[in-house]
Amino acid sequence: MGDVAMPRLSDSMEEGTILKWLKSDGDDVSKGEELVEIETDKANMTYEADEAGTLEIVAQEGDTLAVGETICRLGEGGGSSDEDEQPEAEEEADEQGDEGAADEASEEEAADEEPEPEAEEDAGEDEPDDDEAEDEPDDEAEDEPEEPEAEEPEPGEADGRVKASPIARRIAQEQGIDLSTIEGSGPGGRIVKADVEQTEAQPEPEAEPQAEEEAPKKRPSDQGRGDIDYVELNRLQRTVARRMAESKATAPDFVMTVEVDMEEAVTLRQQLKAVAGDAPAPSFNDFVIKAAALALKDFPRANGAYRDGQFEQYSRVNVGVAVAGQDALVVPTVFDADKKGLGQIAEEACKLAERVRDGKITPPELSAGTFTISNLGMYGIKRFVAVINPPQAAILAVGELTPRPVVRDGEVVIRSIMELTLTCDHRILYGAEAAEFLGRIREYLETPLRLAL
Repeated sequence: MGDVAMPRLSDSMEEGTILKWLKSDGDDVSKGEELVEIETDKANMTYEADEAGTLEIVAQEGDTLAVGETICRLGEGGGSSDEDEQPEAEEEADEQGDEGAADEASEEEAADEEPEPEAEEDAGEDEPDDDEAEDEPDDEAEDEPEEPEAEEPEPGEADGRVKASPIARRIAQEQGIDLSTIEGSGPGGRIVKADVEQTEAQPEPEAEPQAEEEAPKKRPSDQGRGDIDYVELNRLQRTVARRMAESKATAPDFVMTVEVDMEEAVTLRQQLKAVAGDAPAPSFNDFVIKAAALALKDFPRANGAYRDGQFEQYSRVNVGVAVAGQDALVVPTVFDADKKGLGQIAEEACKLAERVRDGKITPPELSAGTFTISNLGMYGIKRFVAVINPPQAAILAVGELTPRPVVRDGEVVIRSIMELTLTCDHRILYGAEAAEFLGRIREYLETPLRLAL
C-alpha cells in the first residue's frame, strides 16, 4: 500500500487544506482520476491520483497538512484484488465443503455428549435449547473483535491528546500554547492551524479572582466600538499578508516616478479599435505590459531576483498582472510577454482576469512571474506605490491616464498623461539602472508603433 503525500501544487506552497474528497474511503481509484480538492496558498486545485489502488483516507476534510505529509493511501490492485481472491475463496470452500460438514457434525456430536453445567440445570431439557445456548457464546465471541474497531481512536489520539492537525500541534509547541484551551473549528472539533494562530494573535487576558462572581465587563480598549466580529482570513489572504510583510521587512526598496505622454498611444488604440471589430482592442494596460516586457529584455537585471545572497536572472520574460480577486489580490502571469503581440496579450490578460474573478484560476497560471504590474488608474488613482512581489526585483504601479496641460516647444498644450511609479529592491536594482529601465518603458509607450512590431 503506497502513501500519497500532500503535493506541492505551487512554487510557494508550504501546506494545503483538504477541502473535499472526491472519492470515498474504500473506493477503487484509477490512475489520473480526480481524487481530492486541495486549498493551496494561491488557489483551490483538484489533485489527480498518480497510481491506481483502493483508497484509504488518512486526512479528513478541513485538515491542514504540510507538503509531504500523508493525506491517504492507495492499496495495490485498485480493489480488484478482493474480487480476484473471491472466486479462489469460493473454490476453496467448495473443495473443503465435505470436510467442513464432517467437522461440523463432529462438533455437534461432541456437544451432545458434553454434560450440562450444574448452574444451568433449569435452562431446559430440549436439545434445540442446548444448541441455542451454545450458539449464543459463539455469536458474542464473533462480535467481540468488532467492538475495539468501532471505538478505535483516530491516529495521534490513542494517548488521549486533543484532536489537532499536525501543523497545529507544531505551531502550538513552538509558541508554548496549550491545545486543550483551544476550541477547534475543524470537522468534529478538530483544531486546525488557523485556530492556533488566532489564539496566538489574541491571547486571552488573565481572569481576575472576582470574575466568576461579577458580571463580565468590557475591556477598556473595546469601549465605544460596539460588537466586534472577527473574520478569519482564508489561505490566499494569509499568504498575501505574509508575503507583503516579508517584502517590507526584508527588501530595502526605493521608489521613482515618471510622467508618460500617452497621446500617440491614445491615437493608436483608437485605430486598433476601429479594425478589431468584435475582438477586444488592447487596453492601455496591455500597452504597458508589452512595453515593460521589451524593456525587461533590454535590462536583464530588472528581470531577476535577489535570493539567498545571489542574483537570479531569468531567460523568460513573464509579466504578472495584479487583479482584484475574491477578497484578495491575485497575480496571474502572461508568459513570454516580450514575444507576443498586443492582440494576444490583450486576449490572455482578459481571460486571466475573468478566471481570477470566477475563482477558477489555477496554480500554473499564478507561478513563475519575473516582474509585476499593478494598475489602479481605472479607480481614478493618479499615482501610488506598490509593494514588491518577492523575490522579484521590482514592481510597476500604473496611474490614471488623464488630459493635462503641458509645455511643448514653449507652448501650453493638452496631452494625455499617465504616471508610472517603479518600486525597486536596492539589493539587485540600483538607482541609475532603475532610472534607465523606467525611462525605456516610457520610450516604448511614447512611440507605440514599436510595440506593434
